[in-house]
Amino acid sequence: MASVFTRIIRGELPARFVWRDDQCVAFLSIHPLRPGHTLVVPREEIDHWLDLSPPLLTHLTLVAQKIGRGLQKAFRPTKVGLMLAGLEVPHVHFHVVPIDSVYDLDFARQDLNPRAEDLDRAAEAIRVALRDLGYAEVAT
Repeated sequence: MASVFTRIIRGELPARFVWRDDQCVAFLSIHPLRPGHTLVVPREEIDHWLDLSPPLLTHLTLVAQKIGRGLQKAFRPTKVGLMLAGLEVPHVHFHVVPIDSVYDLDFARQDLNPRAEDLDRAAEAIRVALRDLGYAEVAT
C-alpha cells in the first residue's frame, strides 16, 4: 500500500506544495512545529534514509538547504532546523523548520489543529521567498 506521502505526491490527497522537481517535492506539514514547517520528500517511496542512493541523498539535502533559505527569508527565525526522524510515516522525509529554540523541534509541541488560512499564508510566503531567491522549482 502506498504511503500517505506517495498519495500526496500522486495528487490523491491535498497538500500545500512549495517545491516540485523530478526527484522530490516539498510541502507544508499538516502538524507544524512552527509556521513554515516544511517536509522535503523523495518521489520514490523509500522507508529509511540509510537506503537512499548517495545522489538522491545529496539532492534531498540540497533542496532542504534551498527550502531553509526560503524559510529564513520568509520567517526570519534565529536558525532553520533540519531533522530526519522517519518514525511517523514509512517514507523518507526531511523536516525543515524555522526555529528560535531547541524546543521548537519538540514533536510534543506540534500544532495538531492548525488553521487552514495560516497554512495557506505560510505556503505563499515560502513560495514568494523561493521565487525571490531565483529558484525555478517553486510549486504553483
